[in-house]
Amino acid sequence: MDSRQSLTTLRVRGYHLDGYGHVNNARYLEFLEEGRWGYFDDRPEVASLFASGKYAFVAVNLNIDYRRAAVAGDDLEVITQVAELGSRSARMHQTIRRSRDGRSVAEADLTFVLLDVAANRAVAIEGSIREALLPLVMPAE
Repeated sequence: MDSRQSLTTLRVRGYHLDGYGHVNNARYLEFLEEGRWGYFDDRPEVASLFASGKYAFVAVNLNIDYRRAAVAGDDLEVITQVAELGSRSARMHQTIRRSRDGRSVAEADLTFVLLDVAANRAVAIEGSIREALLPLVMPAE
């Protein structure tokens, strides 16, 4: 795995399932968020830039492609990477795959902006935050 990516693992539990015995579509949002938290846990130097509470990353768009069903007992891997860094927004690409066979279960692209918390408005991604993110950009395959 490339050092610009993070890998978060989880097991599908009964409470993740819908009435058909598959992971409920809404649960994938939680799996993806767990992957994004793991991504920043793996990069404390980036996470520390937000410790003051002055700035925050805020999701503004999420697109998910569901590839195949995951079921109870499946071990899943969430692979997360920064795929694009613009001046006012950035995009993370995430893949959820089954550990046992590496097959893709879902793929997602999340666009986020940098929020000035006090002003409650999006601001340019610049300075130390941009410098920290730039070397992490890895275009999606």
